[in-house]
Amino acid sequence: MSKTITLRLSDEEYDQISTCADNEHRPISNFITYAVLEKIKESISVNAIEMEQIRSDEKLLKKLKRGHKEAQKVREGYR
Repeated sequence: MSKTITLRLSDEEYDQISTCADNEHRPISNFITYAVLEKIKESISVNAIEMEQIRSDEKLLKKLKRGHKEAQKVREGYR
C-alpha cells in the first residue's frame, strides 16, 4: 500500500529536483523515490576496492570470523 509524505523544500531545492526529474522524464515523486533508493543501495553495498581492502586485512578477517562464530552460538542457544 502506498504512503504519502510531506516534504519541505526550499525553492532552490525544488528547482534542482524538478530539473533533474524533467531531464529523466520522471514525475518529481518518482524521481525522489528513485534517487533515495539508489542512495540506500549505494550506502549498504561494498564496491570492489573496499572488498579487496577487507579481504587483505587479516586482523579484520579474524575478528569477523570470531564474531560470526559467536553469533552462531547465540542463535543455537535460541533453538
